[in-house]
Amino acid sequence: MAIAIPHRLLFIDGEWREPTQRKRIPIVNPSTEEVIGHIPAATAEDVNIAVDAARRAFARNKGKDWASASGAHRAKYLRAIAAKITERKSELAKLEIIDCGKPLEEAAWDIDDVASCFKYYADLAEGLDAKQKAPVSLPMQQFKCHVLKEPIGVVGLITPWNYPLLMATWKVAPALAAGCTAILKPSELASITCLELAEVCREVGLPPGVLNILTGLGPEAGAPLASHPHVDKVAFTGSTATGSKIMTAAAPIIKPVTLELGGKSPILVFEDVDLDKAAEWTIFGCFWTNGQMCSATSRLLVHEGIATEFLDRLVKWSKNIKVSDPFEEGCRLGPIVSAGQYEKVMNFISTAKNEGATILCGGVRPQHLKKGYFVEPTIITDVTTSMQIWREEVFGPVLCVKTFSTEDEAIELANDTHYGLGAAVISKDLERCERVTKALPAGIVWINCSQPCFCQAPWGGNKRSGFGRELGEWGLENYLSVKQVTEYTSDDPWGWYQSPAKL
Repeated sequence: MAIAIPHRLLFIDGEWREPTQRKRIPIVNPSTEEVIGHIPAATAEDVNIAVDAARRAFARNKGKDWASASGAHRAKYLRAIAAKITERKSELAKLEIIDCGKPLEEAAWDIDDVASCFKYYADLAEGLDAKQKAPVSLPMQQFKCHVLKEPIGVVGLITPWNYPLLMATWKVAPALAAGCTAILKPSELASITCLELAEVCREVGLPPGVLNILTGLGPEAGAPLASHPHVDKVAFTGSTATGSKIMTAAAPIIKPVTLELGGKSPILVFEDVDLDKAAEWTIFGCFWTNGQMCSATSRLLVHEGIATEFLDRLVKWSKNIKVSDPFEEGCRLGPIVSAGQYEKVMNFISTAKNEGATILCGGVRPQHLKKGYFVEPTIITDVTTSMQIWREEVFGPVLCVKTFSTEDEAIELANDTHYGLGAAVISKDLERCERVTKALPAGIVWINCSQPCFCQAPWGGNKRSGFGRELGEWGLENYLSVKQVTEYTSDDPWGWYQSPAKL
């Protein structure tokens, strides 16, 4: 299917702008391995221009045009963006497919979520107006105190390729709702729809410089953005290794950061489950989005009493997944995003086998797909806790399995990880689910499901999965600073020092 890819430049100060060095990066369709277009490649010079534009937009008319305008004013733009996204849903979903390989129904669902997220933060922007000057009760009557919530300033937003437009929206929508101005740097592996967001912003008349969008490579565009002295905050979603580099870059000027990083999340399946329901949630938790989720519950812990039968069901469910061109009706697993990622996933599988694990199913290219970065849904058993496949994030459709005999053993195995993003507990015993939930040091715990995500609920992790929370009211707070304002209201002098007039 031929999809026209618009020829875009960098989006800076409300206009399309040629990259300073006039470089472009090829776009490769992961389903066909063909180059289908190019995106502009920003460098440090372009970052400087974009940051200057964002600072001007933040300060324009002493902030009255955006930063200190009413939340209701900003909400109008967010709702207009949401409406345009909905209007272009079919086109945007198709662009997402050829860029990152998502199945059509998933891509369409993502675009719906993008529009919903902008509308949600439009509502929260309006709500900010009523929360300004919230009073603080004090123990001394001669003082009164209130709190102001103000935009933190110019923010750098660096986003991944697995949910290109949606992950960008998780940051852009609350940042703009708060009154910040922003520079968005999406992943070079999937940037098409983020450039289309720029066109949407231009069409709705978003004030120049409020949102600037720079595509390009991480070292050439992302790193200068993260370390820029005039960027007041950085929010990043991506690998733990890159998150560490961003913290290092922010440290010299004590720049705040929000990090949503990698994961190796467990799913605990107890002996009292409905086997088919549990099997479907297990494969959804690991194979949704072609297995490319930081929150993927890719470590299965199953009670030894049901392990044989459960794994048999799991294999049957996995083999029933339609792996195909993402545009085909009923596709539930598309390709890995790039050749580099495909090679990485296959190396993980090969290493697991060499270390003594068993490839129960999958682990190879589907025979009917000769082109594209496709991997069959893969289940790996006979895994030890020292194996690479158990400890490191794969970011592909690969599930590894261990059994347990007791609840305490399941919790110990689940928590044996540097990560702490998500976890899932599957059991009919809700008291047990509650106990286990409290024992798991994860930012998100799903009970009798895996991966549902709502823009109203907080999202983020612990340990090496990062810190800070996106989505919900917590996502808005990421981009607000709190200012205490205290007034002395008495007509009497303070009286701590003796007045010179009385000497």
